[in-house]
Amino acid sequence: MSNNAIPQSPVIMQIIPELGPGGAEQGCIDVAAELVRSGSQALVVSHGGARIHELTRVGATHINLPVHSKNPFTILKNIKRLKKIIEQYNVDIVHVRSRAPAWSAYYACKKSLARYMSTCHAPYNINGKVKLFYNSAIAKGERVIAISNHVANYLLQNYKIDKRNIRLIHRGIGLDKFHPNRVTPAQMIKVSEEWRIPEGANIILLPGRITRWKGHHILIDAMSKVNNKDVFCVLLGSDQGRKEYSTELETAIKEKNLEGRVRIVDHCNDMPAAYMLSTIVVSASTDPEGFGRIPIEAQAMGRPIIATDHGGAQETVIKNETGWLVPPGNSNALAEAIDEALRLNDNQRSVLATRAMAHIEQHFTREKMVDDTLNVYAELLQEKYSIPTFQNQPSDIEHAAE
Repeated sequence: MSNNAIPQSPVIMQIIPELGPGGAEQGCIDVAAELVRSGSQALVVSHGGARIHELTRVGATHINLPVHSKNPFTILKNIKRLKKIIEQYNVDIVHVRSRAPAWSAYYACKKSLARYMSTCHAPYNINGKVKLFYNSAIAKGERVIAISNHVANYLLQNYKIDKRNIRLIHRGIGLDKFHPNRVTPAQMIKVSEEWRIPEGANIILLPGRITRWKGHHILIDAMSKVNNKDVFCVLLGSDQGRKEYSTELETAIKEKNLEGRVRIVDHCNDMPAAYMLSTIVVSASTDPEGFGRIPIEAQAMGRPIIATDHGGAQETVIKNETGWLVPPGNSNALAEAIDEALRLNDNQRSVLATRAMAHIEQHFTREKMVDDTLNVYAELLQEKYSIPTFQNQPSDIEHAAE
């Protein structure tokens, strides 16, 4: 056993493929900021992206490596690259947030004194033994953060993992941004003008990139069945260059005579204002999401949320108290929920908003997520300086070779 004291400034390295707009990326930045505030050194390894400046602003160090690549040769090369960084910065903990870099990080840690942990952000598809093996690197952490019970159950059912090593940490959002009082009338007017919304219309908002499993086609079908025709629907998201599904949606809108009531909007730079403009927010995913940020953002803004009754939404929406949960792929049930939400009077909407906002403030804040993550780092630091290190543990490959 080592008697070394935990260093006053531990070095934590997070690894994520790219710094884009997603929830995993936001969590990475939020954790890096809190590490710096707490006196630790925060490193983030990624292939770059539009949000590097956010890391720089909070005092974290960004290192550019091709950790986004799934190429086996690049993954192998990244082992040496990461090991060099670990040695150069005397890294205490490596926290990986995606599968491709997980393999590189796993073996880099085995050749060093750094401790290895991971976050599993989704129930990854398993199609055969090769895919199962590829996914398994994310489950090899000395601690594995699951962003929902849904993801935790996926890990336990599919991988050899000790449930005592799993830590449930839901994603969290910043209430300094997602709160009704933070949105000005000018912000809402600007978004309304960009969307060309009919004055006084009830707005149903479905945010999310234009891909089939997000369920836009289900909402379009539901819109044709909604009894209240004074409704305008915004499908907010980019098709990211994949035109087949977006063209299919445009065709469905025309076939159902919804051209004047349903619009696809490519992007929005002010999501809090978008939520505030909305009468109802919908998350219509046909596949269960690992977590799903739309339901918690909508509830934080006091908006009625209708989500599908599976995956992470079952943990973030309290059915019939803070929102509605409907069967996935069921446009009839979705239409009925929309009609019910539209029938709420001002007092009922106020009660729903109060419950929803309190629910998010209690369970799904950025501060709670960050604190819980730093507590996991503290666990590993305690173990690193008091018990044998990870490098002494044989790998599954080594066992197989025997």
